[in-house]
Amino acid sequence: MSLTPEAPRPPLPPFNADTAAQKVRLAEDAWNSRDPARVALAYTPDSRWRNRAEFPQGRAEIEVFLQRKWVRELDYRLIKELWAFEGNRIAVRFAYEWRDAAGQWFRSYGNENWLFDAHGFMAERHASINDLAITEAERKFHWPLGRRPEDHPGLSALGL
Repeated sequence: MSLTPEAPRPPLPPFNADTAAQKVRLAEDAWNSRDPARVALAYTPDSRWRNRAEFPQGRAEIEVFLQRKWVRELDYRLIKELWAFEGNRIAVRFAYEWRDAAGQWFRSYGNENWLFDAHGFMAERHASINDLAITEAERKFHWPLGRRPEDHPGLSALGL
């Protein structure tokens, strides 16, 4: 795990229930920005990912991966929920809704396992994701693009 020269990214490990939940919400907010450069800064310079069948390594590859993702996954809205935590590890479950260029909506479900360095940067991200085609009427994520409003229900409240 590399040392990160940037200022720390609190909350820092070891995590408790409150700081783990805060870290999850910060990640959700960043991803909902759909800004690849902003998102990539949350990871160590040599971060390792598994995302479906892709294995980006390092911020530059992560940023390119995210650029490709958000060109294809339009109107992206994500909700993450804390599943478990211990020390410098957090597990989340998530769902996001998006549409393709043809207008077909999808809900993608998954789980992520995260490993953080001492400075609060994510050094490893392992994601397993499945896609479900849905109709527009089946959508559940209806906030304006960007950060999920505080009063919008999370995954458990939505029955997901």
